[in-house]
Amino acid sequence: MGKYHICVYAICKNEEKFVDRWMDSMSEADSIVVLDTGSEDKTVERLRSRGAQVWQEAIVPWRFDRARNRSLELVPPESDICVCTDLDEVFHLGWRARLEAAWKNGTKRARYRYTWSFLPDGNEGVVFWLDKIHANRQFRWIHPVHEVLQYLEEGGYETVSVPGMQLDHHPDAEKSRGQYLPMLEMAVKECPEDDRNRHYLGREYMFRGRWDDCIKTLKWHLSMPQATWADERSASMRYIACAYEAKGEAEQAKSWLYRAMGETPHLREPYMEMAALLYRQQEWEGVLFMVLSALKITERPLSYISEPEAWGTAPYDYGAIACYWLGNYHRALQMVEEALRLSPDNERLQDNRRRILAAMPPFEKHPAI
Repeated sequence: MGKYHICVYAICKNEEKFVDRWMDSMSEADSIVVLDTGSEDKTVERLRSRGAQVWQEAIVPWRFDRARNRSLELVPPESDICVCTDLDEVFHLGWRARLEAAWKNGTKRARYRYTWSFLPDGNEGVVFWLDKIHANRQFRWIHPVHEVLQYLEEGGYETVSVPGMQLDHHPDAEKSRGQYLPMLEMAVKECPEDDRNRHYLGREYMFRGRWDDCIKTLKWHLSMPQATWADERSASMRYIACAYEAKGEAEQAKSWLYRAMGETPHLREPYMEMAALLYRQQEWEGVLFMVLSALKITERPLSYISEPEAWGTAPYDYGAIACYWLGNYHRALQMVEEALRLSPDNERLQDNRRRILAAMPPFEKHPAI
């Protein structure tokens, strides 16, 4: 028994294959409660055999906030701290001790490092800070999808950051996102002043290739007085640019990417998306300029806006290609070798290195000492 009674709570459906890994990870808690919303496999049996308390209940019509709130109602009243996770997520060992060390009397919420995706080579992809740990009986979930916690009491509250606490997300690639779009449309209709959900809706339209809806929705997001977070505004501008390029309007796309750069000069993403656009147009000097501008930014922000491509091989990859076509083989070699340092088994990068070496004059391959 630690300083606080800690309960992990979750919702699930047909996640039998994740049960053992999840229970191993969550076993540092005092109690684990799960709401199963209609599994047809052995999820419930396996959870119970591992010691979880499981309730079964259909949520009709389906909403993530209703399901989360129902699972939250299952948390024992003696619990001090509620930890909301999904069965495809895994805490690193020792998370409880770190949480208890950071949590103080009066703390209402905790944030921790979250790896939302991993790259094919196993390196981290999208990483940001998450805050789904909270005091018991003082919060509820709102919004049908992309649900968030709402504080139920008056005034503000203290949120602590937990150094070293890490949660990893290993999603089931076979699960459909088909329900997200209608639920986001519902969320915007229910709460039209919520800028966050309007941004998510515009992004979802982009994912679906609904370019005009994407542009209209994200322009609306940018016009909202509540939309003040520069990083998210910049992302809306980048998605608008993506939609315009897909519609064959490259100059409009460039205009919106320049606006995104101006909104967030501290982010690599707008520069790298412009580099990619110019690469497709074979404007090599522009590609190189954008890459070098991106590489001047050395601090990666830990928000969900951060795109892993901008912090991986892409800047050096594009830079090497641009330098090759500009005839600067020495610099091209330096850049492709930096890309290979980050991804040594990438066969395309290896082929590019060979091509660059073949194009170099002998004195550049073997400079005098």
